[in-house]
Amino acid sequence: MEEKRSVDGFGAACLIGFASLLAFNQVVIKISGQGFNPVFQAGLRSALGLLCLLIWMRAFSIPLAMPRRAVFWGVVSGLLFAYEFILLFIALDLTSVSRASILFYTMPVWFGIAAHFLLPGERLNGTRILGMALAVFGIVLALADGSGQGNLKGDLFALAATFGWAGINLLVRITPLSDVPPQNQLLYQLIVSSIVMLAISPLFGDLLRDPQWLQVSGLLFQGIFVVCLGYVAFFWLLKRYKASGVAAFSFLSPVLAVILGWALLGEDMTLQVWLALALVALGIYLVNRRDKLRG
Repeated sequence: MEEKRSVDGFGAACLIGFASLLAFNQVVIKISGQGFNPVFQAGLRSALGLLCLLIWMRAFSIPLAMPRRAVFWGVVSGLLFAYEFILLFIALDLTSVSRASILFYTMPVWFGIAAHFLLPGERLNGTRILGMALAVFGIVLALADGSGQGNLKGDLFALAATFGWAGINLLVRITPLSDVPPQNQLLYQLIVSSIVMLAISPLFGDLLRDPQWLQVSGLLFQGIFVVCLGYVAFFWLLKRYKASGVAAFSFLSPVLAVILGWALLGEDMTLQVWLALALVALGIYLVNRRDKLRG
């Protein structure tokens, strides 16, 4: 097996590009929601991403099967994936991209707390505790912001969604999923989530909201370039570079999402929101910094 390397200039450029893709995706979800019920949009995105992933895996002769002992956990991860994106898409339907992104990307904080108790060698140290404290303070500031484009229900949905993301990452570390290639994990997540979300989407209102070409294009962008190609590229980066180096770039996504929400959607950006963003981004960096130093 090729030894993983530290992130070089090419890797840094790719990771910045991936963070930008995720940030822009928040804006695309918000815009596409004008044409689709949020849960229906999330289900269609999973179904489209599944189709593209299957084509890619077959084209490169990648086995589709998962070891029998991991199938149950694959289904559980798919249910968590559905939970995560049901809440995130509803959140982006209700609140601003900037607020939802600040809250959603606090995942490393909650994963770090769970890992402290459940994963050997993942004990919290002073740096990580400081990072978590800063991020939590940033969350409080974001929730307390009274700007007109915020919605407390949507904010809380975005915060709850990140627990599903953290849960998936935890499953990958403590269950037989740890021996399953990432693309096969994603395959199960897309299969289960597309079925669940499309099945329950009528419970969240009319499926269509007069979609125009812009909303349809946004949905295609999500399924093809984010869910399939984006994550396939990310898996390649994880195979090539050390996970600690990859994780160090995770603070960029909320920063870029907030900037794009302001630049492309004209979202109000109060000083309180900027301060919340700074605290969360610094907190995420510090939470990951211990791993970076271990290298």
